[in-house]
Amino acid sequence: MIMPSETVRVRFAPSPTGPLHLGGVRTALYNYLFARKHKGSFILRIEDTDQTRFVPGAEEYILKSLQWCGLEFDEDVLRGGPYQPYRQSERSTIYREYIQLLIEHGHAYYAFDTPAELEAARNRMHASGSGEFQYNYKTRGQLCNSLSISPEVFREKMDRGEPHVVRILIPENEVVLFHDLIRGEVKVHTENLDDKVLFKSDGLPTYHLANVVDDYLMKITHVIRGEEWLPSAPLHLLLYRFLGWEEVMPKFAHLPLILKPDGNGKLSKRDGDRLGFPVFPLEWKDPGSGEIYHGYREDGYFPEAFINMLALLGWNPGTEQELFSLQDLVELFSIERVGKSGSKFDPEKAKWFNHQYLHKKTDEELAGYLQMELNKRDLKATSGYIGQVVQLIRERASLIPELWSNAWFFFLAPDHYDEQVKNKIWQTSSSQLIAEFAEEVRTFSDFNNDGLHMMIYEFASRKQVKMGQLLNPLRLLVVGSNQGPGMMEIAALLGKDEFLSRIERGLEKLK
Repeated sequence: MIMPSETVRVRFAPSPTGPLHLGGVRTALYNYLFARKHKGSFILRIEDTDQTRFVPGAEEYILKSLQWCGLEFDEDVLRGGPYQPYRQSERSTIYREYIQLLIEHGHAYYAFDTPAELEAARNRMHASGSGEFQYNYKTRGQLCNSLSISPEVFREKMDRGEPHVVRILIPENEVVLFHDLIRGEVKVHTENLDDKVLFKSDGLPTYHLANVVDDYLMKITHVIRGEEWLPSAPLHLLLYRFLGWEEVMPKFAHLPLILKPDGNGKLSKRDGDRLGFPVFPLEWKDPGSGEIYHGYREDGYFPEAFINMLALLGWNPGTEQELFSLQDLVELFSIERVGKSGSKFDPEKAKWFNHQYLHKKTDEELAGYLQMELNKRDLKATSGYIGQVVQLIRERASLIPELWSNAWFFFLAPDHYDEQVKNKIWQTSSSQLIAEFAEEVRTFSDFNNDGLHMMIYEFASRKQVKMGQLLNPLRLLVVGSNQGPGMMEIAALLGKDEFLSRIERGLEKLK
């Protein structure tokens, strides 16, 4: 796959038509891993030739997302490189040269059909029962292009500046054959291809021409991209042939889809909205609608957990190991171990990965995240106290915000009490029992975890009540619900005064 003298060069080439989907991040990741594994170059190219679909802020979002993921480029729109510019809209004069070569050698032609004329052709074909319309060897002779009109009419149209596009001339009765590094031999007959537009009426190339020209000029050795581009691969191979670049054509690898959690179809942003999980690395606010979409960063995921999860959506290391650092992935990654079939996205597994990485963090690191939550709420606590809280609740959290949701009651007394919990555990005798317990606590000197355990056990035995009859109402009064670590651990960390204060306040409210 890699020749000894070959310098690997791969590219990730997103379009700024919206936020970067996690499938796009995985494509970038696999390109990054392949480049680093083979000590090659990883290039970012912005493919912004489709100005009608351009979304303000999308390019900046792409760059920030990949930066958050830790995927560093060797050449891109910011740092430049030997083949700049890396934004296709700034390379339009380059593409004109190559489209002219294709026309001169009879591999492309001018087409003057208006949208209305093309729609009419589609309707005629549909009405005749001849199937779906394609602009190809069967139909091009009946349409308005430089192949079907006389040279005089063609020149008149050009002199008048009539809007036109340039289409590739797909040859008849040929088989396009190539080897895909993931899928093996791919064979497509040209009768199944249409004469795609290569150059648009706005003076910009389509993706098909621009990506082939840029891959050639930027010396790309391997094109690793999503499965959705597989149907376009034969067209791209023909362009390499027509331009005389077959000898330096890159090798292709088309990655499998990331599927919905139920496995039925490609994962989309609507699935995330519907099922309540993010499909974008960072939060995205649609500049048109103002709608806000969740991001993994804002939902409390670590970038290393996000990357680890994505790596295993299509690639198999060949072992039972599931946790890998980015450097581990670089060392182990191979295209040969990328599967052909789509991989189901499991949002719970994504949380599991984050849970593992959260638990790898030190108490000091997690205390820093918790301190940020306190700062948001203008709450004060010593670093030592925050560290003790983290030790008690860290096992319960999977996402960064869950540190706060599992710890808030260590910093704030409850202002309401869970009604369902109350109805389930609060008995007519609970108030008297808790009041008697509080009286004994007031004079109890050994107020720590071990001392409280001994005291509550002795108190329950003396009052002939089960431990739950005492601990569950206590938790409701102190925490406001049934959440949290051990009740005596909570009490010991809160301290006697705060513990008793919450009991008194709760008893008064639950009268």
